[in-house]
Amino acid sequence: MARIFDFGGREVERSVTVAGLRALKGSGRRIAQVTAETAEEAAAAEAAGIEMVVCRAANVPRVREGSRRVFVTAALGFADAVTSDEILRTAFSAITAGADAVITGRGLDTVRMLANEQIPVMGHLGFVPRKSTWVGGIRAVGKTSAEALDLWDRFRRLEDAGAFAVECEIIAAEVMAEINRRT
Repeated sequence: MARIFDFGGREVERSVTVAGLRALKGSGRRIAQVTAETAEEAAAAEAAGIEMVVCRAANVPRVREGSRRVFVTAALGFADAVTSDEILRTAFSAITAGADAVITGRGLDTVRMLANEQIPVMGHLGFVPRKSTWVGGIRAVGKTSAEALDLWDRFRRLEDAGAFAVECEIIAAEVMAEINRRT
């Protein structure tokens, strides 16, 4: 358990930190992250030994009522914050309320903007549900060489933009393993 100051200025304990997650890279240790939108779900996640939860940015205060120790990632919904100012306001509100990071499926400019403000930001690649029309529906991504190269390029660009991590959904296993080795 790490002792930190959260973005709201409170001294707290966390099961994992951004530095801790980065240090895990290449170690082979896996971290579980589940969705928790209520205090009860967050408490259940902590009781089950889950290190990380993700919730909508507006639900961070409720999630923190249920768990003071899990790493909370606040999802910046596409419709919840549209302009750059709204995105920043929503992100700062979430981290001040107790989120440890934010996640966005938006573009590189948004990731860069958040990272430039020292907000820990995760990207989202592979199957991104709200962007499924771009890949032709609900399916694995990275099954062709062109898609694999595109994914590789997107991972590198997210990293260069300042993302400390990327949530990966439904990516072909061999492609994900290779990307993991190279980033």
